[in-house]
Amino acid sequence: MAEAVNIKRLAQELNISIATVSKALNDSYEISLKTKNRVWTLAKELNYTPNPAASNLRSNKTKTIAVVIPCVANNFFSLSIMGIEEIARQYGYHVLIYQTHENIEAEKAFTNSLLNGRVDGILTSVSSSEYNSEYYANLVKKIPLVFFDRVYENLDAVRVTTDDYEIAFQATEHLIECGCTKIAYLFGLENLPAGKARFAGYLDALKTHGITFMEQLVVKYHDGEEFNLQQIKELLGKHKPDALFSSIEEFIIPAYRACRDLSLQIPNDVKVLSFSNLSTAELLNPSLTTISQPAFEIGREAAKCLFKILNNKQLDDEQNIILKSVLTKRESTGG
Repeated sequence: MAEAVNIKRLAQELNISIATVSKALNDSYEISLKTKNRVWTLAKELNYTPNPAASNLRSNKTKTIAVVIPCVANNFFSLSIMGIEEIARQYGYHVLIYQTHENIEAEKAFTNSLLNGRVDGILTSVSSSEYNSEYYANLVKKIPLVFFDRVYENLDAVRVTTDDYEIAFQATEHLIECGCTKIAYLFGLENLPAGKARFAGYLDALKTHGITFMEQLVVKYHDGEEFNLQQIKELLGKHKPDALFSSIEEFIIPAYRACRDLSLQIPNDVKVLSFSNLSTAELLNPSLTTISQPAFEIGREAAKCLFKILNNKQLDDEQNIILKSVLTKRESTGG
């Protein structure tokens, strides 16, 4: 049986120290490119594979990060995870994924369990069930942590988000330009900065165009599709809005069902627009006008920030990275 190739063997073959080989394999700035190439070439020839357990013991690192999110099935989060994993692979890290299902107690239990050295850092998008910034203000002092998409403000932590206010303002203006004057708002994430920013964008666009805001045109999200369906049907039947602006993806199916059940034609009777990363948005009948967030890029940026922190590299002064969302006009608004 062939002897396993280790760092000691590489050092002997190249007649250099074990420390030099180790640093070269880790791409240390202390080692010249010429030496690195010698080490990498021989390592490849001899099929050298590093022993992660030994390496982790020496460095006191787990080479694992955790991603704590509300739900994997959501299109936004599945794309974000792909972005996170791409960066994690480049650093030789594993990714553990925890789903909170919008439960604040589960969120706390998961993050508390990660403080015992199980992971080197955490990427999180917080649950919307209640505001919990005090807990996170304490947590960010204990472990490297980066927030993405759903964040808490006024914490000493890096945040990667999108231009929620600006894009909601732009989307509301689009509906107004389509002739809508009675725009209903389907309100999700109301406890979080993202939800509040989207609602503020909607309100300010109405105000800018001289349209009076009507409280009765707001439907707040509940955890249950049937309940949301009934709320939207009641809204459409009673107040007869000419547009539905949905601030979260979860309202899309209830909104389409409500229009169908009430024999309302989209976009002739009511126009529909939603925040959504649904890949099937253009296949809906009619195709849905969407605000899509750059979910993959958000995941990548958040992971890059976390690895900068883990590798003690200088973060840019800006702790709040804002990426741009895209409004895609389709048939549901007459586009």
